[in-house]
Amino acid sequence: MRITVPGIPQAILSAALTAPRISRAEAIDQIATFIEPGNVAVLTGAGVSVDSGIRAYRGHDGRYMNPNYKCGCETAYPRTPLALTGKGHNFRLRSYLGYPPVRDALPNTTHFAIAALQHTGTISQLITQKVHCSRGHTIDRDTFQDWLSSANPKWRDYADEMERTGTQPRTNPDGDVAVEHLGISYSDFLIPDCPKCLAESHHNTVHKPQVVFFGESIPQAIKDESYRLIDVCDRLLVIGTTLATYSAFRLLRHALDQRKPVMVLNVGPTRADTVPEIQKIDYPSGLVLRDVARLVLGAQAEEEAVHQMLQSGIVRPPQDNDDDRAPRAAG
Repeated sequence: MRITVPGIPQAILSAALTAPRISRAEAIDQIATFIEPGNVAVLTGAGVSVDSGIRAYRGHDGRYMNPNYKCGCETAYPRTPLALTGKGHNFRLRSYLGYPPVRDALPNTTHFAIAALQHTGTISQLITQKVHCSRGHTIDRDTFQDWLSSANPKWRDYADEMERTGTQPRTNPDGDVAVEHLGISYSDFLIPDCPKCLAESHHNTVHKPQVVFFGESIPQAIKDESYRLIDVCDRLLVIGTTLATYSAFRLLRHALDQRKPVMVLNVGPTRADTVPEIQKIDYPSGLVLRDVARLVLGAQAEEEAVHQMLQSGIVRPPQDNDDDRAPRAAG
């Protein structure tokens, strides 16, 4: 069967699917050798959170888990007046219902290994998710969820009942859920005004997470900062991404242009697989990164805070048959 993945040439897919995987011990040794010199920039993708039970966009062979999948978040904050239409309303409700499983997800062993390396000075940047209105006022995501619940008591009770009975719609990788098959009407779902906009005499119910959606341009300030981080690092480690999104691949190219070593740790093919300067490790980060941190940190790994981090983290990936091809209850 011919496999196609947007952003990844066919030659890469064909080669990657037949490439032998190295042993776990070899993977740990190679990654540790790569990051041991220090001053490493780390670029992560959705694959880092799979062990927390959050689905990645793609499967082990690099394909989208659902070839017909459309990112609902794209229309949650579109670049057109769609935000004011019924369709925009639909995706806001879907995001409201899909947020709790993402909110309640626990950090996995990869997260804690990265945290340990951050604690000891290897990684120094942390990006967290917030919500901001279309005029730039930021709101904590949990606070915004509470606003939505207060404005929509019927939907709050509906969500609470689904959680109580274990019948929540399955959350997609972007925190969106598919509920059309339930025959739900979205027409009475209310979006609260931004209070800061109201204080400035503006009526504004258009909000979006402070992340970059598919098809959305990266703000220039964020783009400049990401390039700066590549400029000041000595090497780049990429974890859990196919790099099919060119904004991520561009950072990798920027590191290579500066003749900096680059390693990619990912299961399955990536956009970078035919770039000869890149070292590729085809192995799940959750199976190796904690031991990599112990090997690199040496005696520091026994310090109380670091030791605790390297003993922590869940490993609860979605079931292998949970392939995102049809909506079903979570759990």
